[in-house]
Amino acid sequence: MVNRRGVIAFDMDGVLVEVGDSYRETIIQTVRHFSGATITRDRIQVYKNEGGWNNDWALSQKILRDLGVEVPYETVVDQFNQLFLGENGNPGLITRERWIAQPGLLERLAARFHLAIFTGRLRYEADVTLKRFADPCPFDPIICSDHVVNPKPHPEGLRAIQAAHRGQPVWYLGDTVDDARSARAARIPFIGVVAPDHSRRAEVMRLFEQERAVAIIDDINQLERALP
Repeated sequence: MVNRRGVIAFDMDGVLVEVGDSYRETIIQTVRHFSGATITRDRIQVYKNEGGWNNDWALSQKILRDLGVEVPYETVVDQFNQLFLGENGNPGLITRERWIAQPGLLERLAARFHLAIFTGRLRYEADVTLKRFADPCPFDPIICSDHVVNPKPHPEGLRAIQAAHRGQPVWYLGDTVDDARSARAARIPFIGVVAPDHSRRAEVMRLFEQERAVAIIDDINQLERALP
């Protein structure tokens, strides 16, 4: 029996998966569809850095409202999902996602730690990507937004992971201030991820430091050197 040293819990978007051309682009196209305005990814990051905008449907509606365009939430959700998941046989923007972990990384980590996921995605969205890039899946449990009553930055999802691996230390790896705040609320160490070419790298790093991140790395492939 393998004696593992604890649990590494991962956020998905921006940590396991590059989503600039999927989720972030879907926000841009959704806002353009209803308003005619083209926002930048940097503007999206400004909202993310405020915290409380882990739900990209709600964020799309908020941006539209700030542009003076009021759209019902369910209408935003429908348009977003058509773009993201595709329709009528046309592929959605989810197919543009790129897996970040280099070959062998997760296998090495799984030999030392249990691996888990706490993501703001719905489970069916997570499954689409995990089946493409991580099959067989090394993560257990996988906690998604439809598994919790309280979304990030509430620690409910991380507490579910703690309960599944009771008595073992847990680290959480994320790329937003909501991830960091969720970890702090759960009283577990947080490792922040922020790419060198991030448009607001210094600001995000400062937020992570304020939330007491134990380490900040460029991407998941630097994780091994940040772990005990």
